[in-house]
Amino acid sequence: MAEVPSTMLALETEAPDFTLPEPATGRTVALSDFAAAPALLVMFLSNHCPFVKHVADELSAFAREYRGKGVAIVAVNANDPVRYPDDSPDKMVKEVERRGYTFPYLFDESQDTAKAYKAACTPDFFLFDSERKLVYRGQFDRSRPSLDAPVTGADVRAACDAVLAGESPVAEQMPSVGCNIKWKAGNAPS
Repeated sequence: MAEVPSTMLALETEAPDFTLPEPATGRTVALSDFAAAPALLVMFLSNHCPFVKHVADELSAFAREYRGKGVAIVAVNANDPVRYPDDSPDKMVKEVERRGYTFPYLFDESQDTAKAYKAACTPDFFLFDSERKLVYRGQFDRSRPSLDAPVTGADVRAACDAVLAGESPVAEQMPSVGCNIKWKAGNAPS
């Protein structure tokens, strides 16, 4: 299992716009749908990646807790479902049911949203403040499938808590590590 780190998009970057389908509901979800939230967490996930599977249950619990605190949460799957059928929209619906995800899990068929966010791996996390400026990017926590560390979501939790308190998250942020985004042939960012 190859580990790919996140690109660590520059802090203060404005949240790239998106309008994507949500396979589980059939509706379309846009960045503007979260305009009133004091914080927005955009996550890049996939169904088959061992790194995502490792954190998925805690991620589901985190989302239920922090949505209750006002954090808007959305996940995006940009993997090529032709080469990776486990990441198809139909399988995304089953993943939402299996994991109990309470956030929209969107399909980025064109992979343009993943490119705009400079997403490199799954999972990859991007936290934006109320002005939709990037204040945190990096790991969920220090746990990995190969490490004997509990999955807690400590890094993302601390960043969300800081934003909700009107403060800046810590300056030293560790990249997420996971499976690379499964780009369509000829579509990988240069």
